[in-house]
Amino acid sequence: MALFKSLFGDDDAAQDEYYDDEAPAQQSGRRNNVVSIRQAKQETRLSQISLYEPRLYADVRQIATQLLDGRAVIVNFTQMDNDNAKRVVDFLNGATFAIDGGIKRIGKEIFLCTPKNYEVSGNLSDSLKMDNSNLPN
Repeated sequence: MALFKSLFGDDDAAQDEYYDDEAPAQQSGRRNNVVSIRQAKQETRLSQISLYEPRLYADVRQIATQLLDGRAVIVNFTQMDNDNAKRVVDFLNGATFAIDGGIKRIGKEIFLCTPKNYEVSGNLSDSLKMDNSNLPN
C-alpha cells in the first residue's frame, strides 16, 4: 500500500520510505591503488606532431603509421617530384578518411594530416588559397 501511495502522490508515504541502492563500502583500511595500464599510458602520453620530407613513394607507409598511432603529421613535398607527391597525397587522403581524421594544405607543398582527436583552427592567407600548384587540395 505504501508503494501505491508513493507512486500516486501521497507525500507522507514518499517521505517515510528511503531506499539505499549503494552497497556498503568495505572498510578494510587499504586504499585501492589498482590503475589500468592503458589508462595510465593515455594520461602520460604527450601529443606529438611528426615532420616528414618524403623522397620516395615508399615513405608514405611510415607517414601512415604515425597517423595510425594517433600522431599528427606535417608532410613537406619539396624533395619529391609532383607525380609521386600526388600519389602520396591521395594515399594520405584515404588514410585520414579511414581513421576519421583530416588533411589540410598549410603551405605551397606542405600538408597537415591529423587523426580524429585533433582540431585545426585558423585561416590560411589568400595567396595560399589562390595558389595554382599541381598538388591536389
